[in-house]
Amino acid sequence: MGIIDNLLLGFQIALMPVNLLFCFVGVVIGTLVGVLPGIGPVGAMALLLPTTFGISLHSSLIMLAGIYYGAMYGGSTTSILVNIPGEAASVITCIDGYQMARQGRAGPALGISAIGSFIGGSLSLIGLMLIARPLANVALEFGPPEYFALMCAGLIILTYLTQGSIVKSLMMALVGILLGSIGLDVVMGLPRFTFGINELTDGVGIIPLVMGLFGISEVLTNIETEIKREIFYTKIKNIWPSIKDYAQSKGAIIRGSLIGFFLGILPGGGAILASFLSYAVEKKISREPERFGKGAIEGVAGPETANNAAAGGAMIPLLSLGIPPNVVMAMLFSAFIIHGVQPGPMLMKNSPDVFWGLVVSMYVGNAMLLFLNLPLIGLWVQLLKIPYRILMPMILLFCLIGAYSVNNSAFDVMLMVFFGGVGYLMRKFGYEATPLVLAFVMGPLLEQNLRQSLLISKGSFSIFISRPISAVMLSVAFLLLLTNILPFMKGKRRKVDEILKEE
Repeated sequence: MGIIDNLLLGFQIALMPVNLLFCFVGVVIGTLVGVLPGIGPVGAMALLLPTTFGISLHSSLIMLAGIYYGAMYGGSTTSILVNIPGEAASVITCIDGYQMARQGRAGPALGISAIGSFIGGSLSLIGLMLIARPLANVALEFGPPEYFALMCAGLIILTYLTQGSIVKSLMMALVGILLGSIGLDVVMGLPRFTFGINELTDGVGIIPLVMGLFGISEVLTNIETEIKREIFYTKIKNIWPSIKDYAQSKGAIIRGSLIGFFLGILPGGGAILASFLSYAVEKKISREPERFGKGAIEGVAGPETANNAAAGGAMIPLLSLGIPPNVVMAMLFSAFIIHGVQPGPMLMKNSPDVFWGLVVSMYVGNAMLLFLNLPLIGLWVQLLKIPYRILMPMILLFCLIGAYSVNNSAFDVMLMVFFGGVGYLMRKFGYEATPLVLAFVMGPLLEQNLRQSLLISKGSFSIFISRPISAVMLSVAFLLLLTNILPFMKGKRRKVDEILKEE
Protein backbone atom coordinates (compact mmCIF):
# COMPACT_ATOMS: atom_id res chain seq x y z
CA MET A 1 0.00 0.00 0.00
CA GLY A 2 1.22 3.49 -0.87
CA ILE A 3 1.11 6.43 1.51
CA ILE A 4 -2.08 7.76 -0.13
CA ASP A 5 -3.86 4.43 0.39
CA ASN A 6 -2.62 4.34 3.98
CA LEU A 7 -3.86 7.88 4.63
CA LEU A 8 -7.26 6.99 3.19
CA LEU A 9 -7.35 3.98 5.51
CA GLY A 10 -6.42 6.26 8.40
CA PHE A 11 -9.16 8.75 7.59
CA GLN A 12 -11.64 5.89 7.25
CA ILE A 13 -10.79 4.81 10.82
CA ALA A 14 -10.43 8.28 12.37
CA LEU A 15 -13.65 9.69 10.87
CA MET A 16 -15.87 6.88 12.13
CA PRO A 17 -18.49 8.55 14.37
CA VAL A 18 -17.49 6.59 17.47
CA ASN A 19 -13.80 7.41 16.99
CA LEU A 20 -14.59 11.08 16.35
CA LEU A 21 -16.52 11.09 19.62
CA PHE A 22 -13.62 9.57 21.56
CA CYS A 23 -11.19 11.98 19.87
CA PHE A 24 -13.37 14.88 20.99
CA VAL A 25 -13.63 13.48 24.53
CA GLY A 26 -9.84 13.01 24.66
CA VAL A 27 -8.92 16.53 23.51
CA VAL A 28 -11.50 18.15 25.81
CA ILE A 29 -10.25 16.18 28.82
CA GLY A 30 -6.68 16.92 27.77
CA THR A 31 -7.40 20.65 27.59
CA LEU A 32 -9.09 20.49 30.99
CA VAL A 33 -6.07 18.65 32.41
CA GLY A 34 -3.76 21.25 30.90
CA VAL A 35 -5.78 24.09 32.43
CA LEU A 36 -6.02 22.68 35.95
CA PRO A 37 -2.61 22.66 37.67
CA GLY A 38 -1.64 19.54 39.57
CA ILE A 39 -3.22 16.73 37.53
CA GLY A 40 -1.16 16.25 34.36
CA PRO A 41 -1.76 14.01 31.34
CA VAL A 42 -0.17 10.97 33.00
CA GLY A 43 -2.61 11.03 35.92
CA ALA A 44 -5.58 11.61 33.60
CA MET A 45 -4.55 8.75 31.32
CA ALA A 46 -4.04 6.45 34.32
CA LEU A 47 -7.55 7.33 35.54
CA LEU A 48 -9.13 6.62 32.17
CA LEU A 49 -7.09 3.55 31.18
CA PRO A 50 -9.47 1.14 33.00
CA THR A 51 -12.41 2.58 31.03
CA THR A 52 -10.77 1.53 27.76
CA PHE A 53 -11.15 -2.19 28.52
CA GLY A 54 -14.68 -2.21 27.16
CA ILE A 55 -14.03 -0.23 23.97
CA SER A 56 -12.05 -0.92 20.80
CA LEU A 57 -8.29 -0.44 20.51
CA HIS A 58 -8.77 2.35 17.95
CA SER A 59 -11.05 4.35 20.24
CA SER A 60 -8.82 3.74 23.27
CA LEU A 61 -5.65 4.97 21.59
CA ILE A 62 -7.37 7.92 19.94
CA MET A 63 -8.78 9.11 23.28
CA LEU A 64 -5.55 8.61 25.25
CA ALA A 65 -3.45 10.35 22.60
CA GLY A 66 -5.98 13.21 22.56
CA ILE A 67 -5.45 13.70 26.29
CA TYR A 68 -1.70 14.04 25.73
CA TYR A 69 -1.60 16.66 23.01
CA GLY A 70 -4.75 18.34 24.35
CA ALA A 71 -2.90 19.00 27.62
CA MET A 72 -0.17 20.77 25.64
CA TYR A 73 -2.81 23.18 24.26
CA GLY A 74 -4.60 23.76 27.57
CA GLY A 75 -1.50 24.62 29.57
CA SER A 76 -0.89 27.78 27.54
CA THR A 77 -4.27 29.35 28.37
CA THR A 78 -3.69 29.65 32.11
CA SER A 79 0.02 30.42 31.64
CA ILE A 80 -0.93 33.51 29.61
CA LEU A 81 -4.01 34.68 31.52
CA VAL A 82 -3.28 33.59 35.10
CA ASN A 83 0.50 33.09 35.21
CA ILE A 84 -0.13 29.53 36.48
CA PRO A 85 1.11 26.75 34.18
CA GLY A 86 -1.44 23.95 34.11
CA GLU A 87 1.12 21.64 32.49
CA ALA A 88 4.87 21.52 33.15
CA ALA A 89 5.64 22.05 29.46
CA SER A 90 3.91 25.47 29.64
CA VAL A 91 6.03 26.86 32.49
CA ILE A 92 8.22 28.82 30.08
CA THR A 93 5.13 30.33 28.38
CA CYS A 94 4.35 32.25 31.59
CA ILE A 95 7.38 34.50 31.15
CA ASP A 96 6.28 36.41 28.04
CA GLY A 97 2.65 35.25 27.74
CA TYR A 98 1.57 36.80 31.03
CA GLN A 99 3.41 40.02 30.25
CA MET A 100 1.56 40.24 26.93
CA ALA A 101 -1.72 39.82 28.83
CA ARG A 102 -0.80 42.65 31.20
CA GLN A 103 -0.12 44.83 28.18
CA GLY A 104 -3.62 44.14 26.83
CA ARG A 105 -2.34 41.67 24.23
CA ALA A 106 -3.79 38.47 25.68
CA GLY A 107 -5.70 37.87 22.43
CA PRO A 108 -2.66 37.73 20.11
CA ALA A 109 -0.76 35.64 22.70
CA LEU A 110 -3.55 33.05 22.85
CA GLY A 111 -4.02 33.18 19.09
CA ILE A 112 -0.35 32.62 18.20
CA SER A 113 -0.19 29.89 20.85
CA ALA A 114 -3.08 28.00 19.23
CA ILE A 115 -1.81 28.54 15.68
CA GLY A 116 1.76 27.57 16.59
CA SER A 117 0.51 24.49 18.41
CA PHE A 118 -1.52 23.44 15.37
CA ILE A 119 1.38 23.98 12.96
CA GLY A 120 3.88 22.21 15.24
CA GLY A 121 1.54 19.27 15.78
CA SER A 122 0.77 19.00 12.05
CA LEU A 123 4.42 19.17 10.94
CA SER A 124 5.43 16.57 13.52
CA LEU A 125 2.75 14.21 12.19
CA ILE A 126 4.13 14.63 8.66
CA GLY A 127 7.57 13.78 10.06
CA LEU A 128 6.09 10.77 11.83
CA MET A 129 4.58 9.48 8.57
CA LEU A 130 7.87 9.95 6.70
CA ILE A 131 10.25 8.52 9.32
CA ALA A 132 8.22 5.75 10.98
CA ARG A 133 8.33 3.24 8.09
CA PRO A 134 12.10 3.54 7.32
CA LEU A 135 12.86 3.30 11.03
CA ALA A 136 10.60 0.24 11.36
CA ASN A 137 12.35 -1.40 8.38
CA VAL A 138 15.72 -0.83 10.06
CA ALA A 139 14.34 -2.21 13.33
CA LEU A 140 13.28 -5.41 11.56
CA GLU A 141 16.99 -6.18 11.21
CA PHE A 142 17.38 -5.99 15.00
CA GLY A 143 17.77 -9.14 17.03
CA PRO A 144 17.56 -9.58 20.81
CA PRO A 145 21.10 -8.17 21.40
CA GLU A 146 20.30 -4.98 19.46
CA TYR A 147 17.01 -4.49 21.29
CA PHE A 148 18.69 -5.05 24.65
CA ALA A 149 21.39 -2.48 23.79
CA LEU A 150 18.80 -0.01 22.49
CA MET A 151 16.77 -0.23 25.70
CA CYS A 152 19.89 0.18 27.83
CA ALA A 153 20.85 3.28 25.84
CA GLY A 154 17.30 4.63 26.15
CA LEU A 155 17.28 4.27 29.94
CA ILE A 156 20.72 5.90 30.26
CA ILE A 157 19.69 8.80 28.00
CA LEU A 158 16.56 9.23 30.11
CA THR A 159 18.58 9.52 33.32
CA TYR A 160 21.03 11.80 31.49
CA LEU A 161 18.24 14.26 30.64
CA THR A 162 16.47 14.28 34.00
CA GLN A 163 16.67 17.51 35.97
CA GLY A 164 17.70 16.01 39.30
CA SER A 165 20.65 13.92 40.46
CA ILE A 166 21.94 11.33 37.97
CA VAL A 167 22.55 8.88 40.82
CA LYS A 168 18.98 9.24 42.08
CA SER A 169 17.65 8.75 38.54
CA LEU A 170 19.69 5.56 38.12
CA MET A 171 18.46 4.31 41.48
CA MET A 172 14.86 4.88 40.42
CA ALA A 173 15.47 3.09 37.11
CA LEU A 174 16.85 0.07 38.97
CA VAL A 175 13.86 0.09 41.33
CA GLY A 176 11.58 0.16 38.27
CA ILE A 177 13.34 -2.84 36.73
CA LEU A 178 13.04 -4.71 40.05
CA LEU A 179 9.30 -3.95 40.30
CA GLY A 180 8.83 -5.07 36.68
CA SER A 181 10.42 -8.43 37.46
CA ILE A 182 7.85 -9.29 40.16
CA GLY A 183 5.56 -12.15 39.12
CA LEU A 184 6.14 -15.20 36.95
CA ASP A 185 9.59 -15.75 35.45
CA VAL A 186 9.43 -15.09 31.69
CA VAL A 187 11.39 -18.27 30.86
CA MET A 188 10.86 -20.74 33.71
CA GLY A 189 7.28 -19.75 34.56
CA LEU A 190 7.98 -19.82 38.32
CA PRO A 191 6.88 -17.05 40.72
CA ARG A 192 9.59 -14.69 41.98
CA PHE A 193 9.70 -11.78 44.46
CA THR A 194 6.05 -12.41 45.36
CA PHE A 195 6.73 -13.10 49.09
CA GLY A 196 3.94 -15.67 49.03
CA ILE A 197 1.30 -13.09 48.03
CA ASN A 198 -0.92 -14.71 45.40
CA GLU A 199 -2.05 -11.34 43.99
CA LEU A 200 1.55 -10.57 42.97
CA THR A 201 1.80 -13.66 40.76
CA ASP A 202 0.63 -11.57 37.80
CA GLY A 203 3.05 -8.81 38.76
CA VAL A 204 2.50 -5.22 39.87
CA GLY A 205 -0.16 -3.49 37.76
CA ILE A 206 0.78 -0.39 35.80
CA ILE A 207 -2.43 1.41 36.84
CA PRO A 208 -1.99 1.17 40.66
CA LEU A 209 1.68 2.12 40.22
CA VAL A 210 1.09 5.20 38.06
CA MET A 211 -2.02 6.36 39.93
CA GLY A 212 -0.13 6.13 43.18
CA LEU A 213 3.10 7.80 42.02
CA PHE A 214 1.40 10.61 40.12
CA GLY A 215 -2.20 10.89 41.37
CA ILE A 216 -2.18 10.13 45.11
CA SER A 217 1.22 11.75 45.67
CA GLU A 218 -0.01 14.90 43.88
CA VAL A 219 -2.99 15.10 46.24
CA LEU A 220 -0.75 14.63 49.28
CA THR A 221 1.70 17.26 48.03
CA ASN A 222 -1.02 19.82 47.32
CA ILE A 223 -2.50 19.41 50.81
CA GLU A 224 0.56 21.11 52.26
CA THR A 225 1.06 23.60 49.40
CA GLU A 226 -0.74 26.90 49.24
CA ILE A 227 -1.17 28.16 45.66
CA LYS A 228 -2.24 31.76 45.16
CA ARG A 229 -4.47 32.23 42.15
CA GLU A 230 -4.57 35.84 41.14
CA ILE A 231 -6.37 36.16 37.83
CA PHE A 232 -5.39 39.25 35.85
CA TYR A 233 -8.69 40.46 34.45
CA THR A 234 -8.30 41.79 30.95
CA LYS A 235 -10.61 42.04 27.99
CA ILE A 236 -9.56 39.45 25.43
CA LYS A 237 -9.78 41.03 22.01
CA ASN A 238 -8.15 40.65 18.59
CA ILE A 239 -7.62 36.90 18.97
CA TRP A 240 -5.99 36.66 15.55
CA PRO A 241 -2.44 38.07 15.59
CA SER A 242 -1.50 40.97 13.33
CA ILE A 243 0.73 40.70 10.25
CA LYS A 244 3.60 42.04 12.36
CA ASP A 245 2.98 39.33 14.97
CA TYR A 246 3.03 36.66 12.27
CA ALA A 247 6.25 38.07 10.82
CA GLN A 248 7.93 38.01 14.25
CA SER A 249 6.66 34.50 15.03
CA LYS A 250 7.11 32.57 11.78
CA GLY A 251 10.77 31.76 12.43
CA ALA A 252 10.06 30.74 16.02
CA ILE A 253 7.24 28.42 14.86
CA ILE A 254 9.44 26.69 12.27
CA ARG A 255 12.37 26.31 14.67
CA GLY A 256 10.05 25.19 17.48
CA SER A 257 8.56 22.51 15.22
CA LEU A 258 12.01 21.09 14.41
CA ILE A 259 13.28 21.28 17.99
CA GLY A 260 10.14 19.71 19.42
CA PHE A 261 9.99 16.93 16.85
CA PHE A 262 13.58 15.75 17.28
CA LEU A 263 13.64 16.13 21.07
CA GLY A 264 10.33 14.24 21.25
CA ILE A 265 12.06 11.23 19.67
CA LEU A 266 14.75 11.14 22.37
CA PRO A 267 14.02 9.10 25.51
CA GLY A 268 13.32 11.57 28.30
CA GLY A 269 13.40 14.56 25.93
CA GLY A 270 9.74 15.32 25.48
CA ALA A 271 7.71 18.49 25.64
CA ILE A 272 9.29 20.08 28.72
CA LEU A 273 12.86 20.04 27.41
CA ALA A 274 11.65 21.08 23.93
CA SER A 275 9.80 24.17 25.20
CA PHE A 276 12.71 25.33 27.35
CA LEU A 277 15.26 24.79 24.56
CA SER A 278 13.03 26.58 22.04
CA TYR A 279 12.78 29.63 24.31
CA ALA A 280 16.55 29.64 24.88
CA VAL A 281 17.21 29.43 21.12
CA GLU A 282 14.81 32.28 20.31
CA LYS A 283 16.34 34.53 22.95
CA LYS A 284 19.86 33.65 21.82
CA ILE A 285 19.35 34.41 18.12
CA SER A 286 17.10 37.43 18.60
CA ARG A 287 18.43 40.83 17.54
CA GLU A 288 16.59 42.29 20.55
CA PRO A 289 17.03 39.79 23.39
CA GLU A 290 16.06 42.46 25.92
CA ARG A 291 12.43 42.11 24.71
CA PHE A 292 12.22 38.61 26.17
CA GLY A 293 10.60 38.59 29.57
CA LYS A 294 8.72 41.77 28.71
CA GLY A 295 6.12 40.37 26.30
CA ALA A 296 7.98 39.06 23.23
CA ILE A 297 5.52 37.11 21.09
CA GLU A 298 8.33 34.79 19.91
CA GLY A 299 8.70 33.71 23.55
CA VAL A 300 5.15 32.34 23.34
CA ALA A 301 5.13 31.01 19.76
CA GLY A 302 8.37 29.01 19.98
CA PRO A 303 7.78 27.01 23.20
CA GLU A 304 4.08 26.36 22.47
CA THR A 305 4.95 25.07 19.00
CA ALA A 306 7.78 22.94 20.37
CA ASN A 307 5.77 21.19 23.07
CA ASN A 308 3.08 20.13 20.60
CA ALA A 309 5.63 19.03 18.01
CA ALA A 310 7.25 16.87 20.70
CA ALA A 311 3.96 14.98 21.12
CA GLY A 312 4.17 13.75 17.52
CA GLY A 313 7.88 13.02 17.72
CA ALA A 314 7.40 10.88 20.83
CA MET A 315 5.17 8.54 18.83
CA ILE A 316 8.05 7.47 16.56
CA PRO A 317 10.06 5.26 18.96
CA LEU A 318 6.83 3.83 20.41
CA LEU A 319 5.23 2.88 17.10
CA SER A 320 8.40 2.02 15.15
CA LEU A 321 10.59 0.38 17.82
CA GLY A 322 8.10 -0.54 20.53
CA ILE A 323 10.00 1.57 23.08
CA PRO A 324 8.14 4.32 25.01
CA PRO A 325 10.35 7.44 25.28
CA ASN A 326 8.41 9.01 28.18
CA VAL A 327 5.80 8.18 30.81
CA VAL A 328 2.85 9.25 28.66
CA MET A 329 3.98 6.92 25.88
CA ALA A 330 4.36 4.19 28.52
CA MET A 331 0.63 4.58 29.22
CA LEU A 332 -0.13 4.25 25.50
CA PHE A 333 2.19 1.23 25.38
CA SER A 334 0.11 -0.32 28.19
CA ALA A 335 -3.10 0.31 26.21
CA PHE A 336 -1.59 -1.54 23.23
CA ILE A 337 -0.59 -4.52 25.39
CA ILE A 338 -3.97 -4.64 27.17
CA HIS A 339 -5.69 -4.99 23.80
CA GLY A 340 -3.27 -7.68 22.61
CA VAL A 341 -1.30 -5.58 20.07
CA GLN A 342 2.49 -5.25 20.24
CA PRO A 343 3.76 -1.83 19.11
CA GLY A 344 7.00 -2.00 17.16
CA PRO A 345 8.44 -2.74 13.72
CA MET A 346 5.64 -5.14 12.74
CA LEU A 347 2.80 -2.80 13.72
CA MET A 348 2.58 -1.06 10.32
CA LYS A 349 2.56 -4.43 8.54
CA ASN A 350 0.31 -6.45 10.84
CA SER A 351 -2.05 -3.68 11.99
CA PRO A 352 -1.91 -0.78 9.50
CA ASP A 353 -5.41 0.30 10.54
CA VAL A 354 -4.16 0.88 14.11
CA PHE A 355 -1.08 2.87 13.05
CA TRP A 356 -2.68 5.06 10.41
CA GLY A 357 -5.93 5.48 12.32
CA LEU A 358 -3.99 6.85 15.31
CA VAL A 359 -1.80 9.16 13.18
CA VAL A 360 -4.73 10.64 11.24
CA SER A 361 -6.79 11.01 14.43
CA MET A 362 -4.04 13.19 15.88
CA TYR A 363 -4.32 15.52 12.90
CA VAL A 364 -8.11 15.61 13.29
CA GLY A 365 -7.70 16.23 17.03
CA ASN A 366 -5.28 19.12 16.43
CA ALA A 367 -7.85 20.71 14.12
CA MET A 368 -10.54 20.23 16.80
CA LEU A 369 -8.34 21.92 19.38
CA LEU A 370 -7.70 24.90 17.13
CA PHE A 371 -11.45 25.61 16.88
CA LEU A 372 -12.32 24.58 20.45
CA ASN A 373 -9.73 26.37 22.54
CA LEU A 374 -10.21 30.00 21.56
CA PRO A 375 -14.03 30.19 21.96
CA LEU A 376 -13.87 28.39 25.33
CA ILE A 377 -11.11 30.47 26.94
CA GLY A 378 -13.57 32.09 29.36
CA LEU A 379 -14.81 28.67 30.50
CA TRP A 380 -11.31 27.32 31.11
CA VAL A 381 -10.39 30.33 33.25
CA GLN A 382 -13.57 29.90 35.32
CA LEU A 383 -12.54 26.30 36.08
CA LEU A 384 -9.52 27.65 37.93
CA LYS A 385 -11.90 28.94 40.59
CA ILE A 386 -12.72 25.36 41.69
CA PRO A 387 -11.21 25.17 45.20
CA TYR A 388 -8.64 22.47 45.90
CA ARG A 389 -10.73 21.19 48.79
CA ILE A 390 -13.26 20.02 46.18
CA LEU A 391 -10.91 19.17 43.31
CA MET A 392 -8.43 17.00 45.21
CA PRO A 393 -11.00 14.68 46.88
CA MET A 394 -12.54 14.14 43.44
CA ILE A 395 -9.14 13.13 42.04
CA LEU A 396 -8.64 10.80 45.00
CA LEU A 397 -12.08 9.23 44.44
CA PHE A 398 -11.39 8.64 40.74
CA CYS A 399 -8.04 7.07 41.59
CA LEU A 400 -9.70 4.64 44.03
CA ILE A 401 -12.41 3.72 41.51
CA GLY A 402 -9.88 3.31 38.69
CA ALA A 403 -7.52 1.08 40.69
CA TYR A 404 -10.35 -1.14 41.93
CA SER A 405 -12.16 -1.47 38.60
CA VAL A 406 -9.26 -3.11 36.74
CA ASN A 407 -9.41 -6.46 38.55
CA ASN A 408 -12.13 -5.71 41.15
CA SER A 409 -9.35 -6.16 43.67
CA ALA A 410 -8.92 -4.40 46.99
CA PHE A 411 -5.26 -5.42 46.83
CA ASP A 412 -4.74 -3.10 43.85
CA VAL A 413 -6.23 -0.26 45.89
CA MET A 414 -3.79 -0.99 48.72
CA LEU A 415 -0.93 -1.09 46.20
CA MET A 416 -2.00 2.29 44.84
CA VAL A 417 -2.12 3.82 48.32
CA PHE A 418 1.30 2.33 49.09
CA PHE A 419 2.83 3.77 45.92
CA GLY A 420 1.10 7.06 46.67
CA GLY A 421 2.98 7.26 49.95
CA VAL A 422 6.20 6.23 48.23
CA GLY A 423 5.64 8.87 45.51
CA TYR A 424 5.06 11.55 48.14
CA LEU A 425 8.32 10.68 49.92
CA MET A 426 10.13 10.60 46.57
CA ARG A 427 8.98 14.15 45.85
CA LYS A 428 10.05 15.32 49.29
CA PHE A 429 13.56 13.89 48.88
CA GLY A 430 14.06 14.85 45.22
CA TYR A 431 13.59 11.48 43.50
CA GLU A 432 11.85 11.53 40.11
CA ALA A 433 9.14 9.00 39.26
CA THR A 434 9.68 9.13 35.49
CA PRO A 435 12.76 6.81 35.34
CA LEU A 436 11.00 4.35 37.65
CA VAL A 437 7.86 4.07 35.52
CA LEU A 438 9.72 3.80 32.21
CA ALA A 439 12.08 1.18 33.60
CA PHE A 440 9.06 -0.67 35.01
CA VAL A 441 7.46 -0.82 31.55
CA MET A 442 10.68 -1.65 29.70
CA GLY A 443 12.09 -4.00 32.35
CA PRO A 444 10.33 -7.20 31.19
CA LEU A 445 11.33 -6.51 27.56
CA LEU A 446 14.90 -5.75 28.67
CA GLU A 447 15.12 -9.04 30.58
CA GLN A 448 13.49 -11.03 27.80
CA ASN A 449 15.95 -9.78 25.18
CA LEU A 450 18.91 -10.27 27.53
CA ARG A 451 17.99 -13.89 28.20
CA GLN A 452 17.22 -14.60 24.55
CA SER A 453 20.62 -13.16 23.60
CA LEU A 454 22.39 -15.37 26.14
CA LEU A 455 20.48 -18.43 24.92
CA ILE A 456 21.58 -17.66 21.35
CA SER A 457 25.23 -17.24 22.42
CA LYS A 458 25.11 -20.19 24.87
CA GLY A 459 25.76 -17.93 27.82
CA SER A 460 28.48 -15.74 26.31
CA PHE A 461 28.21 -11.97 26.84
CA SER A 462 30.48 -11.43 23.83
CA ILE A 463 27.38 -11.43 21.60
CA PHE A 464 26.71 -7.82 22.67
CA ILE A 465 30.20 -6.73 21.53
CA SER A 466 30.58 -8.84 18.41
CA ARG A 467 27.43 -7.40 16.79
CA PRO A 468 28.18 -3.85 15.55
CA ILE A 469 24.84 -2.16 16.31
CA SER A 470 24.60 -3.43 19.88
CA ALA A 471 28.29 -2.63 20.48
CA VAL A 472 27.86 0.98 19.33
CA MET A 473 24.69 1.49 21.39
CA LEU A 474 26.23 0.03 24.55
CA SER A 475 29.35 2.18 24.02
CA VAL A 476 27.22 5.32 23.72
CA ALA A 477 25.29 4.36 26.87
CA PHE A 478 28.54 3.69 28.76
CA LEU A 479 30.08 7.01 27.70
CA LEU A 480 26.96 8.93 28.72
CA LEU A 481 27.01 7.19 32.07
CA LEU A 482 30.68 8.07 32.60
CA THR A 483 30.18 11.75 31.71
CA ASN A 484 27.63 11.97 34.52
CA ILE A 485 29.20 9.78 37.18
CA LEU A 486 32.80 11.09 36.94
CA PRO A 487 31.90 14.72 37.83
CA PHE A 488 29.73 13.39 40.65
CA MET A 489 32.61 11.26 42.02
CA LYS A 490 35.06 14.17 41.72
CA GLY A 491 32.65 16.42 43.62
CA LYS A 492 32.30 13.86 46.41
CA ARG A 493 36.06 13.39 46.62
CA ARG A 494 36.60 17.16 46.81
CA LYS A 495 34.12 17.39 49.69
CA VAL A 496 35.89 14.55 51.55
CA ASP A 497 39.26 16.28 51.07
CA GLU A 498 37.85 19.55 52.42
CA ILE A 499 36.45 17.77 55.50
CA LEU A 500 39.81 16.05 56.14
CA LYS A 501 41.66 19.38 55.85
CA GLU A 502 39.31 20.99 58.36
CA GLU A 503 39.98 18.17 60.82
